[in-house]
Amino acid sequence: MLELVNVEMIYNKVILVLKGVSLQVPEGGIVALLGANGAGKSTTLKCISGLEHTEEGEVTRGQILFNGRPIEKMDPTDIVRLGIVQVVEGRKVLQHLTVEQNLLVGSHLRSDKAAVKKDIELAYNYFPTLMKLRNRASGYLSGGEQQMLVVARALMARPKLMILDEPSLGLSPLLVKEIFRVLKELHDKEGITLLLVEQNVKLALSIAQHAYIMENGRIVLEGSSEKLLQNEDIKEFYLGLNLSGGRKSYRNVKHYKRRKRWLG
Repeated sequence: MLELVNVEMIYNKVILVLKGVSLQVPEGGIVALLGANGAGKSTTLKCISGLEHTEEGEVTRGQILFNGRPIEKMDPTDIVRLGIVQVVEGRKVLQHLTVEQNLLVGSHLRSDKAAVKKDIELAYNYFPTLMKLRNRASGYLSGGEQQMLVVARALMARPKLMILDEPSLGLSPLLVKEIFRVLKELHDKEGITLLLVEQNVKLALSIAQHAYIMENGRIVLEGSSEKLLQNEDIKEFYLGLNLSGGRKSYRNVKHYKRRKRWLG
């Protein structure tokens, strides 16, 4: 469904952020994009949804294909019309609008009013908490409730591909578990393909079938979630576990391995 082929992206015509990124998201799949802060994960999502232009970014090389169609030069609104909807990092709700008004904003490109009404009920079915808060201004919601709302609002656009940037960020373990349960249900029951950027590697790999690891603007490793969970480097770098089951910091492991390769 989605393919990035050797994508390079530059900010302000100077700063090279993505350095030949290639990845694939199959239709009906769940793919995770993992890596440390600053690896280029969020930038990759912005390039897919066309939002890099809002930060003086530009795809200067490579292609981004959606069902075989190049989209790297398209307007973000047209990308949404194709069926790609992003849930951006930071729970960007329209704070002065109610929960239900936020949901209606998510459907603003649609003209099928009766279907929109049904989809609002569908969103409430997945997030019953929002039903109780439907008339509350979204600025007064908790962080977890706002995260539910932005996922539900994305659902209102009838996405074929939903891309999510750090949906667990700043949430309690209980709320994180609930958000990921709903994401899995949206995939299983609604047939929505998911591309997920997430720092909680173990959680992401628990629902994804395939994952890519990014570092410094490049894909450095990819594979099935099952294989990556068994990879000793992944255990040390991202899960913080060494071979004896103890914990190591990501920084120390990376420094040690690089120094070892240099000395060798």
